[in-house]
Amino acid sequence: MALFRTNIEWNNMSKDEMVYKFPLKNSGREINRNSTLTVRESQVAVFVHKGEIADIFTPGIYKLDTEIVPILSKLSAWKYAFQTPITLDVYFVNTVQFTNCQWGTKNPFIMRDPEFGTIRVRGFGSYAFRVDPDNVDKFLKELFGTSSTFRTADIKEFLKSLLISYISDAIGESKISVVDLAGNTVEFNTIVRSKVQEKFKELGLILTNLVIENMSVPDEVEKALDERSKYGILGGSTDVMMKVAAAEAMKEAAKNPGNPMMGAGVGIGAGVGIGSMMAEAMKGMNNNSNSSQAPADNLIACPSCGAKISANAKFCPECGKALGSKFCPECGAKISGNAKFCPECGKKL
Repeated sequence: MALFRTNIEWNNMSKDEMVYKFPLKNSGREINRNSTLTVRESQVAVFVHKGEIADIFTPGIYKLDTEIVPILSKLSAWKYAFQTPITLDVYFVNTVQFTNCQWGTKNPFIMRDPEFGTIRVRGFGSYAFRVDPDNVDKFLKELFGTSSTFRTADIKEFLKSLLISYISDAIGESKISVVDLAGNTVEFNTIVRSKVQEKFKELGLILTNLVIENMSVPDEVEKALDERSKYGILGGSTDVMMKVAAAEAMKEAAKNPGNPMMGAGVGIGAGVGIGSMMAEAMKGMNNNSNSSQAPADNLIACPSCGAKISANAKFCPECGKALGSKFCPECGAKISGNAKFCPECGKKL
């Protein structure tokens, strides 16, 4: 009986196709000892017989003759050169790295912030993965099954949900403030990748890369954080925050065009309130100014011109007279500024 040669190979790999089932018209009966198997780089070929994996072939060219009979011994009637009825399926698995897979939170997850309490956080980024060449059998059993083809779109949603659950868990366990999330994305990448890798291996996959591009909060929370930052620049005290908030509230209320009387009343109230705050500020400035001036009880008269000057002054600002203590040129004794003779040696000054 003549045996026709069949070349089993996968030529047209698309960038998102993970598994390709080689089309066999006669359920594998056309495969015989004259057939060849070509497995290219980034591919693995799998022979399945009666629903069980018979063997896995790594990159190379194989002639299906007596040289690999022991490898395919599980296939019934192989020793008869496939001349007896047999069912055989051949699958090619793409082991190249699938990149630019996006993940993102559809709804914000809740975390407990040490500064702001319970808060909602969103995040997004990308990841890359591949089929583990050493665990192709796990991948076929856990995810692929017996379909004729399998693409990244068939598994992306599942992997994305898996990643988000681990990311939210890592952020919750870190107990850092939401304002510090942006500065710790690299650390979160490392933590999440190490934790989720074991789960990927159980599926016959490898997580080759994970990027957390951004972590953000809802718009209203972001606005509150901006307000807090503004008050922090102004001083951060409760008094400053209350005065600024009151001034802004009165300013907005005064713009109300709905009720002229209400607008007028609020406008007057705003004017009075702002005037009171300005008076308080001016009062504080006056108090500071007065505190810098010398009290009247500490003023003395200049012995030369009689002008009122500070008791601590060393020279009179009116006549330039030297004030304070001086020393006798004869004996060096300390004498008062008004003395005419030295009390120690009697030298005339």
